[in-house]
Amino acid sequence: MTWSEMWPALNDASLDTLFMVWWSTVYAVLGGLPLGVLLVLTDRGGQLQNVVVNKTVGAIVNIGRSLPFIILIVALIPFSRFVVGTSIGPTAAVVALAIGAIPFFARLVENAIRDVDGGLVEAVQSMGSGTWTIVFKVLLPQALPSLIAGLTTTVITLISYSAMAGAVGGGGLGNLAIVNGYQRSDDRLMLVTVILLVVVVTIVQFIGDVVVRVIGRRTGTIPAGASWLRLPRSRRAADATARKAATPDVADRAALATATTAPATAATASAGAAGELPAQRATPTKAETEAEAAPAAAAGRPDDEPTAPAQPRTG
Repeated sequence: MTWSEMWPALNDASLDTLFMVWWSTVYAVLGGLPLGVLLVLTDRGGQLQNVVVNKTVGAIVNIGRSLPFIILIVALIPFSRFVVGTSIGPTAAVVALAIGAIPFFARLVENAIRDVDGGLVEAVQSMGSGTWTIVFKVLLPQALPSLIAGLTTTVITLISYSAMAGAVGGGGLGNLAIVNGYQRSDDRLMLVTVILLVVVVTIVQFIGDVVVRVIGRRTGTIPAGASWLRLPRSRRAADATARKAATPDVADRAALATATTAPATAATASAGAAGELPAQRATPTKAETEAEAAPAAAAGRPDDEPTAPAQPRTG
């Protein structure tokens, strides 16, 4: 295949891939988000605790996640034909992609909501809030950065699933690489398709990381998987941050002074309690000073004059 023939084919295949990924992501969110919330609410200690429902939904999610996608898409060919009227093409592939992505995203939603601080939920409950108020006002807003991170992972997984869908006539870049690249031994087309998929995945991951970082700064809840992200900053801002970190503020100075004087104060207090400190002489009053000086004046010498040593008697 020449370059003039390759670019139109790549353009059409890329549009088919975007079509499959977009609609399967929409259906994955619509189906996976309620399932993930339901798994949290019906768990032990949840607002709608129900062990039977929790175990049943959890088993369905686990079964959906355990099936390899290439087997799932083949098994769903009759169902896809029943739903959309065909078993080949991007529209038929959306059915299998959505069914495979819903349990995957549901488990990510469950993990994200479980990371919300339980004390915050208890505080809202103590004010008389209902279950849906807790869900829409506390759980989902607090878990939003983690949900965006999970959605990014789901989209990237769907891109790889869409490539596998090309093996059974699903269309897209995967179908182009297999049919026109592998089966016709066109290594150049296969290489260009792989590079294009890598570029798409990199762009999606970058956008997802930036969105997570921005939302995490606004809500004050940044997940652990995104803590390494740093948006580009100017050199001046970086230098100012370094100077601020190197210069202790007033609170740090006060804490340092307290830590320095505390051992000495404690040692002084313990020594005084044990009776080891010398007794401090109080400042004498004027009357006490005159009383001490009276005997010395009567003897005809000042109180601070030294007494002459006695002379030995001779003869």
